[in-house]
Amino acid sequence: MELDYQAYERLFNRGDDEALVARFFAPDTRMVSANGTREGADGLLEFLKWAHDGVREVMRPQVVLSRDGLLFAEVDMDFHATKHRPDFPFGEMHPGDLITVKFFVTYTLNDDGRIGELKSMTWPPERGVTKLPRLGSHPSQQAAFQAYSAAFSGAEFERFPKFYTDDVVLHLTGSIGDIYGKEGIVDFYRPMFARVRETVIPEHLDVSDERIVYDAISRFTAVQDAPDFVVGPLKQGEWYDVPVRVVYTLRDGLICDIHVTRRGERAAGAG
Repeated sequence: MELDYQAYERLFNRGDDEALVARFFAPDTRMVSANGTREGADGLLEFLKWAHDGVREVMRPQVVLSRDGLLFAEVDMDFHATKHRPDFPFGEMHPGDLITVKFFVTYTLNDDGRIGELKSMTWPPERGVTKLPRLGSHPSQQAAFQAYSAAFSGAEFERFPKFYTDDVVLHLTGSIGDIYGKEGIVDFYRPMFARVRETVIPEHLDVSDERIVYDAISRFTAVQDAPDFVVGPLKQGEWYDVPVRVVYTLRDGLICDIHVTRRGERAAGAG
């Protein structure tokens, strides 16, 4: 029996661990790695849910060899963080971080073609790996955009500007106008985020290697009173929801131009 590795890769990169285990792994499968052995499909799924809590893992196979009942793969694995993971096996991660690790994996197949045993070993993070441009249409690049959004919403000023070119321009409607450069964007958002946090709630995403079009709700929540906030006055705990369309133009996988326009009227609330 052979494993349809391209189908395995596509499903793996969707991030649906339950579907992956149900389709490709035997109920009595076992996974053997440097940090332990997981017995059974339930044990494997429990591990994957822990490993992928706030971290999107995307595989990029480099070499795949197979013979009857056995498959070997050299895979560059990209890990994109959307939350703080101090306990992540390959090193502490914060929203917006990317770690790439070289994996060597063998898959032993049962008679029905499902994986009965998976063995993996790794090199140290970032050693001998290939890299994609940060943003674009590949599943890993789309995962990187989600990590960028999490870093921005989390006010990770050391991380979200890494997704910009040095000469990035941010175009905002109204009285604010255009903001130039990485430092200009940081200088604009740092004092604002000290009083009001912006959380991006996605609705629709259209991605290519040239641009990203993002329909979302920008929720502005006051962490302290902000009577002069540009969207409208806010008291601590109050928020505005503003429907927006954001068009990101990419150059060499980084954001070089950002256009933000409103798609509707703001809504207000308190929580």
